[in-house]
Amino acid sequence: MKIGVPKEIKDHEFRVSLTPHGARELTDAGHEVFVERQAGSAIGLPDSAYEESGAVLVDAEAAFAQELVLKVKEPQSSECEMLEPGTVLFGYLHLASTPALAHELAKGGVIAVGYETVTDKGGKLPLLSPMSQIAGRLAIQEGAIGLTMPKGGNGVLLSGAYGVPPARVMVVGAGTVGANAARLAHAMGGDVIVFDVKGDALSPLEQSGIKTCYSGKDSIEAMLPEVDIVICAALIPGRHAPKMISREMVKGMKRGSVIVDVSIDQGGSSETSRPTTHSDPFYVEEGVVHYCVTNMPALASKTATLSLTQATLPYILKIANLGLDNALQADKGLEGGLQIREGKIVHPAVAEALGRI
Repeated sequence: MKIGVPKEIKDHEFRVSLTPHGARELTDAGHEVFVERQAGSAIGLPDSAYEESGAVLVDAEAAFAQELVLKVKEPQSSECEMLEPGTVLFGYLHLASTPALAHELAKGGVIAVGYETVTDKGGKLPLLSPMSQIAGRLAIQEGAIGLTMPKGGNGVLLSGAYGVPPARVMVVGAGTVGANAARLAHAMGGDVIVFDVKGDALSPLEQSGIKTCYSGKDSIEAMLPEVDIVICAALIPGRHAPKMISREMVKGMKRGSVIVDVSIDQGGSSETSRPTTHSDPFYVEEGVVHYCVTNMPALASKTATLSLTQATLPYILKIANLGLDNALQADKGLEGGLQIREGKIVHPAVAEALGRI
């Protein structure tokens, strides 16, 4: 199979969808890999390393002209124009919050397979999990920055100081993002409480000494005025993120507190959230600092790339070795990643979110 690896062009997106090691695995298996020049150079993966792996260096148009195109983030408008009918696009798509992109891919005849809805035998999300782990940890880092005075924050130090209490951190959602955010905030000395509707998700955190609470509108609303940082980490695969925090709730929060909405790539969990970029990540709404960057893991692009490709490579090899149809038939979890085919939204949750059923 001919496989294309374009350079990512989203704001400050330095991740790459395939490492030289991954390219070597594919070429050794008899496949042809075409990597856009400078795709990984910003994170220490030079063109020479790809050439040594057996890949061919090409321009963007050639990278997008292959049978299987590997991406990290959803294609931007200029990239969609280079995708050809029948091309298999494999990457993060988050179509529930980007209906225009869904329409463009469907109209173009692209076969779109989203990392974020691929499942394993246990029903978990193996290709979303690596980035969720990183995003959760970065959420605390960025939340602490948001508390600083230059960003509009209230000037509270996450860890506190001798004789001075630490910041109070509220995490909504105890999945991979939330658990990683909670553990890091706790390790840094924050006063942490995690909300979720699933007791089995809260139990390991409780055993680690982190406070937990059953997630309901009343309990969240009651806690919000008391906290300094809120991490929104709720997820429904393929669907819009649930709106857990209303504008009225935000109005009731302390001035200079911070909302880090990790759910923003699925539409966000607060009514006051709107997408931001790494170039301009923070804004203040209703007196509260917001951080809503849609590609958070790009802050740590080297780590994120290595972590991501460890997870995606077995699936890439399966598609390349078997062909898409046989791979989907052999792996029902991979079939769960299929979102667009023959001009139609075929993933039920994505279709429902987009109002197509």
